[in-house]
This record gives sequence, structure tokens and C-alpha cells, in this order.
Amino acid sequence: MKKKITVIGLGAGDLAQMPFGVYKLLIKSSTKTFLRTKEHPAIAELHAEGYHFESFDSIYEKHSSFSEVYEEIAETLLANAENEPIVYAVPGHPLVAEFTVQLLLERGPKLEIEIEIGGGQSFLDAMFQSLKIDPVEGFQLLDGTALEIEDFNPRAHTVIGQVYDRFVASDVKLSLMEKLPDDHEVVIVTAAGSSRESIRKVALYELDRETEVDNLTSVYVPPVAKDQFLHREFSTLRKIIRTLRGPEGCPWDRKQTHVSLKKYLIEEAYELIDAIDSGDIDNMIEELGDVLLQVMLHSQIGDDDGYFSIEDVIESISEKMVRRHPHVFGNVSVENEEEVLKNWEEIKAEEKGDTKKSLLDGVGKGLPRTLAAYELQKEAAKTGFDWPDIAPVLDKLQEEVSEFNEEASKGDNPAALELEYGDMLFVLVNLGRHYGINPEEALNKANRKFVQRFAHIEKRVRESGKDFHDFSLEELDTFWDEAKKLGF
Repeated sequence: MKKKITVIGLGAGDLAQMPFGVYKLLIKSSTKTFLRTKEHPAIAELHAEGYHFESFDSIYEKHSSFSEVYEEIAETLLANAENEPIVYAVPGHPLVAEFTVQLLLERGPKLEIEIEIGGGQSFLDAMFQSLKIDPVEGFQLLDGTALEIEDFNPRAHTVIGQVYDRFVASDVKLSLMEKLPDDHEVVIVTAAGSSRESIRKVALYELDRETEVDNLTSVYVPPVAKDQFLHREFSTLRKIIRTLRGPEGCPWDRKQTHVSLKKYLIEEAYELIDAIDSGDIDNMIEELGDVLLQVMLHSQIGDDDGYFSIEDVIESISEKMVRRHPHVFGNVSVENEEEVLKNWEEIKAEEKGDTKKSLLDGVGKGLPRTLAAYELQKEAAKTGFDWPDIAPVLDKLQEEVSEFNEEASKGDNPAALELEYGDMLFVLVNLGRHYGINPEEALNKANRKFVQRFAHIEKRVRESGKDFHDFSLEELDTFWDEAKKLGF
């Protein structure tokens, strides 16, 4: 006996929409027929004519997720097909938004069960007709039960299918609100093209407040026309940067090079750090945007010169993140953060090959000099070249201070004095490292403290009606002490 499942589509609406061949198969075939759901206008009409079929509606009540429902339906169908050929009927067309059918197509051949796809009218045909839209203008079909907002393109006609109930409608609403205004108009379409057809325009925030949501409900999101709604899209940013660098763009942007932009990237990175330190979320958003702007400008210059594009940049970092996180994207197991970092370094070393002449080659490259010193010391410490406790570090600091004072007293060798000063800074970085203090962060906080206290001195001088030069250093120090007492 041949093992076979014939999958047919019931269409999007009532019997008037059902292909005649499908209708004949349903009412004349002696083969056992299963329905994914009996909640369909065509089935209601067939029931009225005295025809009855076995449905899987009860399975929906058993599971907490649609994927579990689809899994059980597929496994039940395959088990039944082992004993006799069966028919499986689904709403719409079998190959449009029917995950159970995809499971059958994947697993059936492995069990030597033939999966034959019969006819059926897709609900999309009726949707296009009812909404009077042309998909050639740009169209996408998304699954309401597994909506990924990253897949949503606001510039296209979007149909979100399988909005079975208010819970799915709520998830769809919350996802769309990440990209669209709360009052953006969407369309709820039920039983498109049938005698039960219902088309309702609602504000997005009202989507899950509608009670008439069922198995034949889809949500239509018209293309977004207003530019300000598209400013959240990465593609919009890229278009803006391309325009700025284009023939009719901004003269300043057009003349920039990778080299000329270097200083701006450093400035923007430090301004972002300052925003993070201040806890100012709005400023963080702005500064992150400025850092992203630098990435986009460099990428557009690369594109203009024909060397690389933003896609190359994204591909590079995406591949690196997947490759260096095998404990997330692969089958490697880790116990803690230390093992994660160990794996990272091993993978990094394997990627770059064993071309280093020294363990310190490339360490701290491109970092501010205090951070570079910190990283050099940290790397050397991995080999055991490090003081075991803080006492010898303090002794070394005293030694470097003495050497600096000795060189300063001579006053005849600025280059040597600079070297001694550098040695002092290097030891100070080491001192901080032993206490877990990041030198850049510490100096940044000291700078901020200085600015705040000096601002208090300026305020007191202004209040006096005098000029800075009218005060002695001791008097200005008094204002400084006031600032300290005030907590600046």
C-alpha cells in the first residue's frame, strides 16, 4: 500500500471561492480527511450539507505555543499515513503560511510517505483584490505568530497573516510600535473575498481591542509615506549619507577622507563616554548616533572609492561575533566568564595566525596611551611578569619620583626629563591596575571633578564683581576648598 498525504487548500472564504476539484475531493473521496481547523466558512457550509471531517482544533488548547501545535499535527498526520492514504485540508493555499505543510514536506520523504500538494486559492489573491493593492509596488507576507520586527519593511505593502486571536494581535501591535507611531492606521481584514468579508481601519494601538479576530484574520500595514517615520530605518540613514557624499551633497562631507575623519571618531567616542558617565540617556542616544555617523561616513568613502561598503563592515563583525561565541552559536560549553575570555583569545590567535615576534605585538594598538600602558602590563602579567602585591609597586613609584626630581634638578636635558615623567606615569598606571582601576576612567573622573570645582571658583569670582587677577592664589584656593565641601 502506498503511503501518501494529499494536502489541499480550502481557500480564503466560503464555498464560492473553493476550486471545484478541491470541492469534489472533499465530498466524493472515501479517503479519511483531516482539517487543521474546522473554523472556516467553507467547512461550516459543508457541515450544513451533512458532511463531517476530523479536525485538530482540540490540539490548540493543549499547548502554549503554535510551534508545539504544528509539531503535534504533523506527527499525527504522518502516523496516520503509515496505515492508509489520507487527505489534509488547510485554510487558503497549502504552500502559503502553512507551517504544518512545511513540516510534512520535510519529514514525509524520510518516512517514505509521499506528500502531494493539491489546489486551493491563497488568501493573498482575495486580499489584493479587497484592498486594491498591487504587490509589484513592493510586498511582504509575515507570520503574526512569529513576527520578527527586523523583517518588517515599512516601505512595502505588508500583510501579516495568522492573526488568530487577540493575544497574537497584541504581540503584532507591540512589535509594530517599535517602528511605527501608536496611531498609525492599519487594516484588519477577515475572510477576504467571501460573503463574510470584513475590512476595518483602526489605529495601531487599537489593534488588539477588536473582538472580531479569528482564524481568517490578517492585518494589512500600508506603506509608510512620511519621511519622519522612516528615520528609524537603517536604509534611510544610508541614503542620507550617500546623498551627503554625492555630487549634489555637502561640500564638507564630500572632501572628507579616512585620515581627515580620524580626529572626529576619537572626539565622538570620548563624548559618548562622557554621556555614559553623566547618566544622561538622551545625550547617550545623540552621541551613539554621532559614533555611528563616523562608521557610516568611513563606509561610504570606502564605497565611493570602490574598496568596501557598509555591508562588508556588517558582514565582518557578524561573522566574527558568531565565530568567537561558539558557546552561543555552536556546541561549545563554558562554565564562566573566564572560560569565555580564554576561548575568545584562542580563537583570535587562531584567526590571526602565529605571526607575532613578541607577545606584546599589537597590544594597545590605537588606544589612548594610558590605556595602552594598562593593556601592555596586563598582557605581560599573563606570563607571570608582574609584582605579586602592591608593596613593590609603591616602592617603584617612589624610585621613579626620585629619578624625576634628580633629572629636574639638573635642568639641562628636557628629553631625559620627559622619559622620567613617562616612567612615573607608567608606574601610576600599574598601581591602578593592581587595584582594578582603569586609568582612563580615573583620569576622566578627575578631569570632571576639576571642571566642576573650577566652575565654582568662576562663579565666586563673578559674584565678587572683580577679575581673576584681583585674587591671590590663596584666595582662589579658598573657593576651591568651598567647592570640595559642597561635594564637587
